[in-house]
Amino acid sequence: MTTSDVDAKCLETFPNWLRTLGDDAEGLVDMISDTQTVPDTARRVLAGGLNYLFKSLDLIPDGIDDIGYLDDAFVLRVACGHATREDLDKAGAEKGAACMRLANDVDLIEKFLGKDYSRLDAYVVGLRRGAARGRSVDDIVTNPTVLSEFIADVRGFARGYQGPTFSREQKNLIKLRAFFDAKLPR
Repeated sequence: MTTSDVDAKCLETFPNWLRTLGDDAEGLVDMISDTQTVPDTARRVLAGGLNYLFKSLDLIPDGIDDIGYLDDAFVLRVACGHATREDLDKAGAEKGAACMRLANDVDLIEKFLGKDYSRLDAYVVGLRRGAARGRSVDDIVTNPTVLSEFIADVRGFARGYQGPTFSREQKNLIKLRAFFDAKLPR
């Protein structure tokens, strides 16, 4: 797939990712509380990805026209890619389906970011050690009170989220790549 083919696919796909971000987040939240069938490693990486929604200083400020929430959509998909490497078969078809659907998009992110993808991947893995709104991933997955508050926050985000428009212009892809290049830790 050439760069122009990748860009064309991204211009077609990214508006959908922005439109469904709230639903995508809500579709993953139940997996974090499922200690019986979802492996701990998967729960932690998903908690890190979802907690990223609440970071005050994320890779791309949410208010940036057209691209402000795309970093959130990318992070959720990469987190799902990691989660699906665990044994999710016991989680059930409904829970696992949302995660698998998002994980299937990782290939496009990798093609879009090229050499910067490995930095995004490492960043998402590192989110397991981070915190947002005073909540660490460890607190989310081990403290029932924190987990309950977190789930309520994710559901509140999902209900209130209104996807920004994304004009299908090449300049948005250039801007998006530039943010990832500048903001991802080296």
